[in-house]
Parts: sequence; C-alpha cells; structure tokens
Amino acid sequence: MSEGRMSRLLVVEDEKNVGSTLVERLQKEGFEVHWAKTMSQALEQIHALVFELAVLDVGLPDGSGLDVAALLRKKQPGTAVIFLTAFGNAEDRIRGLELGAEDYVVKPFHLRELILRIRNGLKRAQFVSLASVGPQEVVKVGKAQIFFLRFEAEVDGQVVPLSHKEVALLKLLTQRRGQVVSRDEILNHAWSEDEFPTPRTVDNFIMRIRRLVELNPELPEVIKSVRGIGYQLL
Repeated sequence: MSEGRMSRLLVVEDEKNVGSTLVERLQKEGFEVHWAKTMSQALEQIHALVFELAVLDVGLPDGSGLDVAALLRKKQPGTAVIFLTAFGNAEDRIRGLELGAEDYVVKPFHLRELILRIRNGLKRAQFVSLASVGPQEVVKVGKAQIFFLRFEAEVDGQVVPLSHKEVALLKLLTQRRGQVVSRDEILNHAWSEDEFPTPRTVDNFIMRIRRLVELNPELPEVIKSVRGIGYQLL
C-alpha cells in the first residue's frame, strides 16, 4: 500500500443486504471498497486492481470464494483473505487454511468483530510487506524454502501456501536466527490483543510450521523450544 492511500478491499458477497451493509460500514471506516456479487465479477476486479485484503463469501451463484482465493494466491500473493460462510463446513475450512486464509467467519457475524479481524489482517499484511523488503526474499529453513513475497513454502518439490500469520512468524524467527524469541514477542508481531491470543496459540502455529521444516516434527532440530520462554530457530 502506497503511503497516504487508504487500504483497498475486495468484498465478494452475493447476498444484497449483507453486501450493501458491509460495504457501507467499511467505507465509513475509511476503506476503499470494491464489491463483486459473483465469482466472474470478482475475477474481473482481481485482474484490474491490486487489493490489500479480500473478504470472500464461500458460496457464490457461479462458483466458490475458494476458487477466487486460489486465483488471488497466483495473481496477488500478498493479499490477505478472510472467508465468510453460512456453514461451518470442515472441508471448506481446511481448504481455506490451505490457501493461506487469515480468518474464517461463520454467518451471522457481528460487524464490529469482522472489522477488527479485517484491521488485524491488514496490520499483519503491512508488517510482512515491510519485513520482506531486502535481499533475503527466499530463506532456507530446515527442509523448506520460504518464499516470503509469494507467501509460499516449497517442501520436497511441493508448494505450500502460507498465511500472513505464518509468514510474519517465520520472518521474525529468521531475522533473529540463533536467538531465543519469547512467545510474548511473537504474539506482539503476528497477533493483536483484539484476537485474544494466548501463548498456546503460538505453540499451535509452531507445530504447523514444524510439519513443514522438520524431518521429524516430534523431535525438532530446526525450531527448538526453550522451556518457559519461547523458540529458537537454529
């Protein structure tokens, strides 16, 4: 996002009442909002503009918000994604996380809560963007190559999407390689108080990252635990 420009958001929602209310509220919050009511309209917007964050309804009349997210991963990997769904479908949720989604919100939702999630997603996106500027856009971590600007890891020839939280956490650890980083510091970088994170939240994300970078996640040799403090990337 260029300095002085409001964050540009893409809202993909086919329900008129939900979409119009959300767009109106986001505009009042100071965002530049583009509303697409179908998958085809969303794809047109993505080809025409660059977005900092997208709010995607999973169920669309001509496709799925998951497919919109997949295109965003290819065209605009730095765009944060929040999914909206009327159902708590486990398979959709898993696929959304695999696509690097920041959040998954089940309808009906509170507007204030969604706006907080949007702001938190934008903060992480900005942190990752700023932290990723420099010569080390690709870093080797254990058995994985981390592509920060693409929000991807490559493991055994397979490309794995990374969320903004995961990239922010990995960037912090690589910047501090060899040093012990406390759980509190990790929380301050990758989460906000509005999300009610706990040290256990960090532990769960470390477990996910270990599955990517460790030969044996049960006996970690790349990201070591420092009892009572945090983690150390070797």
